[in-house]
Amino acid sequence: MTTSLKGILSMCVGVLFLALGDAVSKWLGEFHSPLQIIFFRALISVPLIALLAHYAGGLRKLRTKRPRVHLMRGLLHTVTMVCFILGLTLLPLAEATAIAFVAPLFVTLLSVPLLGERIDKPVLIASIVGFIGVLIVVRPNGDAFNVGALVLVAAAFFYALMLITARRYGAREHLWAMLFYMTLVPLVVTGFALPWVWQTPELWHWAGFFASGVLGVVATAFITLAFRFAPAAIAAPFDYTALLWAVLMGWWIWGEMPDIWVWVGSALIMCSGLAVAYHDRRTTLKRRPTA
Repeated sequence: MTTSLKGILSMCVGVLFLALGDAVSKWLGEFHSPLQIIFFRALISVPLIALLAHYAGGLRKLRTKRPRVHLMRGLLHTVTMVCFILGLTLLPLAEATAIAFVAPLFVTLLSVPLLGERIDKPVLIASIVGFIGVLIVVRPNGDAFNVGALVLVAAAFFYALMLITARRYGAREHLWAMLFYMTLVPLVVTGFALPWVWQTPELWHWAGFFASGVLGVVATAFITLAFRFAPAAIAAPFDYTALLWAVLMGWWIWGEMPDIWVWVGSALIMCSGLAVAYHDRRTTLKRRPTA
């Protein structure tokens, strides 16, 4: 098996676990506040990340010289998860997943003012097409529009900001430190808020909290492996398999079935994302020095 194929398979498995985690969070959101869901998810995830870091080279990889950066990323992650889980409870799973795909397009546009990068004309056109796709899914003037769509767009925006910080500081920090503090901060923040939103879980809810935390960590591990095995331009497009899983789980669990406009908008979003990935791949190859 080639390394690229390993990367593709790792990405597909990681995305599957992410979709399962989203489905669990949507189900838990019917009974509990997003803050309570995030608290228990982080409570499970933090020790698992520390354990993985230990086996990946030792807990020294959790050391950092940039606590303020990690605090900022953790707060962005907290807001992202609150918006995303709230959006999951307000919209069908497939529609919520499709809107979330706008995050990489936000990264492309935000990289200009925040990182000083330049956007080539093909990338700008692809990004505009992607946002048109989001408008088709959201339909601001349609009957399907509600606050959930706005909340999910906000989640994608804050997630993009978090990815921007990873691009800026990630090369100077260990991966496990980035993941650990990104999860630790939401645990602390939601822990303080927990007394005001607490709802005593039923027995099967505890299983859901545990599954949500484990699925999130396992998904992150597989996606990380995907980018180690294969170039980003090869592995990243398979993130869109999440829509397939979201449609299947939404139909099977909640009886949800996306209408034609969700499919049309999703297709535009995915095509724009693939176009950006293809352009980045060609640009990287052109800039690579020849022997």
